[in-house]
Amino acid sequence: MKDILSIALPKGRLGDQAYKLFADIGLDCPSLIEPGRKLIFENKENGVRFFWAKPSDVAIYVENGAADIGVVGLDILLEQKPDVFNLCDLGIGKCRVAVAAKRGFCDNPDRSLKVATKFVNITKDYYASRGRNIEVVKLSGSIELAPILDMTDVIVDIVETGETLRENDLEVVSDIMPISAHLIANKSSFRFKADRIGELKQRFDERK
Repeated sequence: MKDILSIALPKGRLGDQAYKLFADIGLDCPSLIEPGRKLIFENKENGVRFFWAKPSDVAIYVENGAADIGVVGLDILLEQKPDVFNLCDLGIGKCRVAVAAKRGFCDNPDRSLKVATKFVNITKDYYASRGRNIEVVKLSGSIELAPILDMTDVIVDIVETGETLRENDLEVVSDIMPISAHLIANKSSFRFKADRIGELKQRFDERK
């Protein structure tokens, strides 16, 4: 019997796409797609154990050894800076982190720029690289409201299609970075389960 490899997947559409990748390389777990309230799904024949986690928590589970590997967005890796190994870009969940504002917004460099975001570190790093003074307002949801209600000048957020921005009379001012889902590994697991993790990474690399 193979050693069990514990895998954290993000809940939602990205997690569904990620599981399909694992299934496509032979690491399927049929119980995972069955209806019910189970939290952990195991296929001993394939030597895998999956569990769903909030997307922002996946890296925490991996860093602390509750999962050997996990799938997480590059935005979360750059924001949280977890102590894990970033193994590869899986090429799914592609979108971008961008700055958006009301249509026609004009920045006044003579005063601090007020920015609403949940990506505080990414935002600070981006504007520091541009030498721009900012005031960050941290929000966790409906970030588009901040400039609409004149609470901030701009927002920094994930943009996929831009439809939500358009519907609220906002537009992208500048792109910060493209992002996608990455495969990460716990540092101890990477050492003690090197063969299995290395084989898995190779299978993903061969799919590109």
